[in-house]
Amino acid sequence: MTPETILFVDDEEHLRRAAAQSLDLEGLDALTFADAEKALAHVARDFSGVLVTDIRMPGMDGLQLMRAALAIDPAFPIVLVTGHGDVELAVQTMREGAYDFLEKPYAPSQLVDAVRRALDKRRLTLENRALRRQVGGRDTVESRLTGRSDVMITLRKQVRAIAGTDADLLIVGATGTGKEVTARALHRASARAKGPFVSINCAALPEALIESELFGHEAGAFAGATRARFGKFEHARSGTVFLDEIDSLPLALQGKLLHAVQNREITRLGSNDPTPLDVRFIATSKIDLEAEAAEGRFRPDLLYRLNVVTLRLPSLTERREDIPRLFVHLAAEAAARYKLAIPDIPGAVLNAVSARDWPGNIRELRNAAERFTLGLDLDLPGGDQIPDTAPQKLADALGNHEKALIAASLASHGGSLKDTYESLGLSRKALYEKMQKHGLMREDFTE
Repeated sequence: MTPETILFVDDEEHLRRAAAQSLDLEGLDALTFADAEKALAHVARDFSGVLVTDIRMPGMDGLQLMRAALAIDPAFPIVLVTGHGDVELAVQTMREGAYDFLEKPYAPSQLVDAVRRALDKRRLTLENRALRRQVGGRDTVESRLTGRSDVMITLRKQVRAIAGTDADLLIVGATGTGKEVTARALHRASARAKGPFVSINCAALPEALIESELFGHEAGAFAGATRARFGKFEHARSGTVFLDEIDSLPLALQGKLLHAVQNREITRLGSNDPTPLDVRFIATSKIDLEAEAAEGRFRPDLLYRLNVVTLRLPSLTERREDIPRLFVHLAAEAAARYKLAIPDIPGAVLNAVSARDWPGNIRELRNAAERFTLGLDLDLPGGDQIPDTAPQKLADALGNHEKALIAASLASHGGSLKDTYESLGLSRKALYEKMQKHGLMREDFTE
């Protein structure tokens, strides 16, 4: 995907084709989607494009898509497309954060004009954020790899140091520790950020089609190959290839992957001509590849090529002090996704989630946060509910509860002090004093 890509969503194919053609004639790059959720997967705080979406669609409609996108980035420009008679609805959605709207049927020039203005706004927003980062704001890495624990600070330092190089690397960590999130953060912080990030789940590739999927094929290479096709490696040119669960690749394919990594070239099935590769490889594994190599289940030479650098991701148990803030953040995300009010999170809940082990790590914590947001019992490991805690002095209990409430409000409002003190019924001065008393820093809650 190129910079400043327009995400265009409509369930009617002829409208998608017409929009793509109109934008292409004006030199604007567009991706079209019939499915809102697939478009949402491209939205990120550092995504430099804009979103154009029809309001009325089956499944996730345009309003739900808008709210989910604004939950990711409240400044993301969204142009809504309405049917005749929906203008009042469109005006209402602009109050909720939509940038502009078009009423069907619209002229191609109207679409192009709205998109260009939205792109100008997005460009200015990202430039302002870049300037703020230069004077001490959070960077791309910290916005994706959150946490104030020592292990997370160290991980961010490692990612920043590696991002400026083209070294291949291996990310090792238990299930749910955020291996793909780390890989995407590294890609976004690298010189390849404008190139594609091609994610390949090695465990999910059909064994009979693995070679064709990765390396591509020529017409006639096998039965059913009626035309030539790029493989995923070629699609990643100038970008990053993410090989998730690389230990799942069969040994025979590991040899061909070794050739691609070592020589930066591949040969499509049915061809004798090598194709050069300009990519970076990032692989992940949740098991010990050195032990696998010793047992003959993984090629040692491929391991040595991939682990030029190895990042080891901590489990939640190793970063327990990050759990309360993560839980609040995940609950706020769930509330935006389900169009619910952000729930009040009592200190007892934050104490409970902090005290428990999470074998599934962030993925399991996210499930618990979603259940809590939906009003269900807190799904703690072992099936327990919020446990009784050891007796505390009243002053200590009240202090812990107050700190948890302020932290939850700061997290849910993205660090906005005004929104926080208004929601808590405090004066600005009182909030400052309480934050100082509890050691809470606004910077820890800004996106």
